[in-house]
Amino acid sequence: MAAHAQATNLNGTVALSSQLVDRGQAVTPQTAILQGAGSYSFATGWSVGLSASTEVRSPDRISEALAQASRSWSLAADWQARAVLAYYDYPSNAHARAYNRVEATFDWIYRDVLTFGLSAIYGINTEGSRLRGAADVDFHWPLPRHFSFSAGVGVTRSAVTPCNAGGQGCASSYGYYQPGYYEPVPAETYGYGHAGLIWSMGSWHMELDRVLTSGLTHPPGGFDTAPWVATISYSF
Repeated sequence: MAAHAQATNLNGTVALSSQLVDRGQAVTPQTAILQGAGSYSFATGWSVGLSASTEVRSPDRISEALAQASRSWSLAADWQARAVLAYYDYPSNAHARAYNRVEATFDWIYRDVLTFGLSAIYGINTEGSRLRGAADVDFHWPLPRHFSFSAGVGVTRSAVTPCNAGGQGCASSYGYYQPGYYEPVPAETYGYGHAGLIWSMGSWHMELDRVLTSGLTHPPGGFDTAPWVATISYSF
């Protein structure tokens, strides 16, 4: 039992963010978001985790819940691989129910500096085609005085089917559109990215990111993505 205990690692994190943004798309209003996460890692490379988020002004409502399992292993001296299976749910967030999904991701990681990932996404409440993909590249570089630079870009297809004014019958169960006034058009492919600074010392971590999107249509009734997103977290 002692040997088994030494081969596992239980970690937790609590965080406060200015907004939840999912691949460039806001899934909450621009308000304080409280987050909590826990993970259990094994010496074999397996890890399981749970997390939840809520608006500070409505702590009794879960804005996002996540469950995931992952497996990491070494490919070479400087390269690692990671496979992740995750389930995202937005139980008390009517504007984000279209983003409920199961997502499988495979990452290639170079020295914890560069990560390239490919994802297959199956939408639970998506209108139209349920299966879509995403590709992401993330870069992390350490700087002096506990700072580091972080940046990333990606491309995916929107989970929400946009509508054009003047059509008929584009009713939505998510309340984005008015029935009989819009017509559906194919879900768009769009790009997204971020660049920012991270400060870390011990268990504390602070991050400020500039968030950008290209080609993403804002759905009526949805949330605007803030140009800047800030997060402070404590790990234990």
